[in-house]
Amino acid sequence: MESKRIVILGAGYAGVSAAKLLNKKFKKNTEIKVTLIDKNPYHTLMTELHEVAGGRVEEDSVQVNLRKIFRRSSVNVVTDTILKVDFEGKKLVSETEEYPYDYLIIGAGSEPAYFGVPGVKENGFSLWSLEDAVEIREHIPKMFKLAAVEKNLKKKDEMLTFVVAGAGFTGIETMGELAEWKDKLCRHYDIDKNHVKLKVVEAMGKVLPTLDDDSAAKAEHYMKKHGIEIILNSPIVQVNENSIVLKDGRSIPTRTLIWTCGVQGCKFAANLELGDAKRGRVQVNEKMQSMKYENVYMVGDNLYFEENGKPLPQIVETAMQTAETAVHNIAADIEGKEKKAFKSNYHGVMVSIGGKYAVANAGGIKTSGFFAMVMKHLVNMHYLFGIGGINVVWDYLVHEFFNMKDGRTIMGSHLSQKSQTIWLVPFRIFIGVLWLIEGIGKIKQGWLKGDHIYIVATSAVSGASEKVGDVASSASQVVKEAQKAAEATQTALLAHPPEIYTSFMNTFIAPYAHFFQVMIVLGEVALGLAFIAGAFTFLASLGSIFLCCNFILSAMGGKEILWYIFGAIVLMGGSGRSFGLDYYIMPWLEKLWRGEFRKKQIQKI
Repeated sequence: MESKRIVILGAGYAGVSAAKLLNKKFKKNTEIKVTLIDKNPYHTLMTELHEVAGGRVEEDSVQVNLRKIFRRSSVNVVTDTILKVDFEGKKLVSETEEYPYDYLIIGAGSEPAYFGVPGVKENGFSLWSLEDAVEIREHIPKMFKLAAVEKNLKKKDEMLTFVVAGAGFTGIETMGELAEWKDKLCRHYDIDKNHVKLKVVEAMGKVLPTLDDDSAAKAEHYMKKHGIEIILNSPIVQVNENSIVLKDGRSIPTRTLIWTCGVQGCKFAANLELGDAKRGRVQVNEKMQSMKYENVYMVGDNLYFEENGKPLPQIVETAMQTAETAVHNIAADIEGKEKKAFKSNYHGVMVSIGGKYAVANAGGIKTSGFFAMVMKHLVNMHYLFGIGGINVVWDYLVHEFFNMKDGRTIMGSHLSQKSQTIWLVPFRIFIGVLWLIEGIGKIKQGWLKGDHIYIVATSAVSGASEKVGDVASSASQVVKEAQKAAEATQTALLAHPPEIYTSFMNTFIAPYAHFFQVMIVLGEVALGLAFIAGAFTFLASLGSIFLCCNFILSAMGGKEILWYIFGAIVLMGGSGRSFGLDYYIMPWLEKLWRGEFRKKQIQKI
């Protein structure tokens, strides 16, 4: 096959999806070179920017490093700013480099649409980049801080009035974050929360117009219940430094206007001279090809294409599905197969109002409150797993739950409470000593010798073992002897081993009875040493739970053994990081897991 160069411009939802799909399609074909170019070294989760703007999470929670996404792929990630595209010469040009291509996918994103309203750019905030979100997050506390010492009531009212223009997804989600953040800021700056005014101003007659009426009504009710004023049928016609003016002549004094009234294709894509552009969106055919060049594809917010008489919505699903169509057709062209037309397959919509409430209509299922928020988190994790695997999903869980401050999640602060692991050190060492004594005791009894088989019967403290018989090779006989030992002690949680467990013993353990016995002994010694040294305590805790469950299933474990299980659960929470080897081991493993050592090796090369 002839060598082909595919270049993707833009690492948004569409660009990342296209790169992932191309890598999957051509991962075994070294003749296909895929390059992803973006001005930033990270992929931004645009749908979560409101969380940053509302002070719920830090900016790194909505950033996914591109090299983390593609570290195990053949995709070449380039951080550069493209200044122009030479379509005749088939190359992208930056200030210092040129990037030739055979196929080009443009997913350069979009930008806010201001609809010619004077003063918006100069006096308002947009929310369409990470920089925008950080600027809003820094501005909001500043207003509270100034208002706390302001004596002029008129100026104080302006400072404590926060207006979001637009009642679409971005506007409602942003206002939901501000409503939650408000209480904390009022406490911190000693401001009566009744003095804080939150307003959503919408030109149309309904909030969340793309949602069904029932879901939109629930969202509106929730916002009003939490002190948010909703002003409908009121286009903004002027934005001043200290106020906004509505079409009906009303003026709202405010020093904070967050503009979320719509987006348009970015100027870069609109100025490429690829044909007609509507609101910055370039016209494409049903195969996502530009009208001027067959080898140039548009994806995501950059394209304009009508389906059933309506332009494609600028949402994440559109971005990913147009990327899939573009990739399919590029692959078809390379392989000489038939191209396909785009056909949307939207699964629904969901919108969060703060960290504890959401409304959703996905797959025909309407939900609100807790379950809608769960659905939203699951959808986010599904997407993150697709682009970055379990590592990126774990980062999301840490940001959204385990490190979340002020209880701004559906789980409140239950998952984010922290405790000093130093208090677990005595307990960890105690557990380790008991396991070590148990293992050494078995060694003295001859468990490592091949001429005897011993069965464990739990004692009141740690499951001390006793010799119950010399077994030739039958695991079923071993189990019977275990039952007798358990009946003698009158402490077993189970009267008899479950049938499935007995069957497993007969099938897999009988031929290797002595090996199984040795592994138990060595496992107990290893657990003891690991707990005492504080090394790999999470894995040691899992091993402790496994052995205890095995004792219980063998009808040898009494109720006294249960505290071993629950104790191991407690020790999972980083107990080895205080006065233990995990203090050194875990940071090293984290760096290894994130590929930092590999990065250093590559840099040296």
